[in-house]
This record gives sequence, structure tokens and C-alpha cells, in this order.
Amino acid sequence: MKLLLASQSPRRKELLEQARYTFEVHPAKAEETFDLNCSLDEALEKVAMHKALEVYDLYPEYLTLAADTIVVYDQQILGKPKSEQDAWDCLKMLSGQTHQVKTGVCLLYQNQKKCFVQTSEVHFRDLSDLDIYHYVSSGKCMDKAGAYGIQECDFVEWLDGSYSNVVGLPMEALQEVLTRFMKTGNLQ
Repeated sequence: MKLLLASQSPRRKELLEQARYTFEVHPAKAEETFDLNCSLDEALEKVAMHKALEVYDLYPEYLTLAADTIVVYDQQILGKPKSEQDAWDCLKMLSGQTHQVKTGVCLLYQNQKKCFVQTSEVHFRDLSDLDIYHYVSSGKCMDKAGAYGIQECDFVEWLDGSYSNVVGLPMEALQEVLTRFMKTGNLQ
């Protein structure tokens, strides 16, 4: 059985490599659109499942893994910034505040499906305009939900939950599912 990562995220790839998984990468091209007629967790699972299905249909012999990460603050979904101004506004809003990072994960293999959502609470310290300026100017914020990468900035005052979830893939929960799958052949 081969593992296939249906994501172009370098952070997800790095997390799997650090955990010493052998896998191939085939990014899904699916649009990340949310179904607003269900809960946020259900919508996030649907996005991850849509990505996984797109790639699984091409490579049904693989165990396909897909994920999608969002930042939620004050009931707003903060995706990847569309511009530097958008990144600035997002970081300014999160300054001194607590927000949630949610990752929807979906695994597919031979008519089996396992989808779940992991949530972490993150609190930012108060950010100065100079802090935000330097980070936005670095360009590191542009491909990340919430306009930041926890692994490359010192904005976080405290974290409740999985660090790797905030990076983009909840490794503790994922490893539990994969370990059970390797032993039993069952994703459930």
C-alpha cells in the first residue's frame, strides 16, 4: 500500500517526511469552496474529501490523504491572503487575540473513508506595526491561512492543541489513524 499526499503544501510534505512516512505527492486542483449550509467542521471535511476524491479517482490503488486548513476569528474564516494589504489587515485583527486553527483531513482507500477535523486555539501577543510590516514584507505570509506560519514567526503567546495542526496537518491524530490502518487494514 502506498500513501499519496493530495496537497501541494510544502509544510504538509515536511511534516510527513519528519514522521518518516514514505509517500508520493499529487496535488488536487479542486477549488476550496465552503458549503455554508452546514457546520464549519462539516464544510471543512467536505473540502478535504473533495480534494481526496479528485486524486483517489486517478490513483485508486493508493491510500490518499488530503487536508485543508483554515483560521477562524470572530466567526470569520481567514484563508490565504489575496494581497499584502489583506495580510496586514488579517495580522492586525489577530494581534492580541485568540483564534482557532482548524484542519479537515480525509483519507480514502478501497471504498473506505476516514474524515476528521482537528481544532487548535492560538493566542497572539500584541503585534506592533513594525512586527507586521517585517513579516508581511518577507512574503512568508502569502500562502498561509490566517497570513502566518507558526513555525516561522514569534507571534504566538500560547497554544492549546496540536502544534502540527497549526502548521497544516494534525500529526498526532493522523498517526493514530495510520497506525491502526497498518495493523488492521481498516481506516475506521
